Amino acid sequence: MEPLTGIASVNPEVATQTEVHGPSPATISTVLLATDLTPASEAATTQAISMAASLGARLLVVNVIDQGGPVSALATVRVDQQRALREGPLLQIVNRARARGVDAAFLLWTGEPGQGIVAAAEAEGADMVVVGTRGLDRAGRFLLGSVSDYVVYHSSCPVMVAR
Repeated sequence: MEPLTGIASVNPEVATQTEVHGPSPATISTVLLATDLTPASEAATTQAISMAASLGARLLVVNVIDQGGPVSALATVRVDQQRALREGPLLQIVNRARARGVDAAFLLWTGEPGQGIVAAAEAEGADMVVVGTRGLDRAGRFLLGSVSDYVVYHSSCPVMVAR
């Protein structure tokens, strides 16, 4: 993709050259935050809230309940119980965003996380996806898979990965 070139200046007599990559800030009206509610996704949460606040965009917080994932303590908990456990932390993120003046809501999906995030972004018309990463090396991503990698390669809108 060729960068778009524009002129940006506070003082019209002194113009400077800038490069714009991806959508212009004016076209970002919905930021989708994909979170697994772990400490690893906190950087993405902070970035998404800041981005939505600075752009005057709506924030949509998405969490996907993965029933087919590795066996864990949550694997024995029914989906309705998992939803109930996640609603509180998701509402806390929404309230953090609202405290910054951001219109925010959350969605809970069930399915494979990467596919669910991409589907939510498309269904909700997201202009940008913000997702966290655990910072796995190439071998770790190959062996374990990576939700953030899946989202980057399959999303129809720009994706920001926060470490």
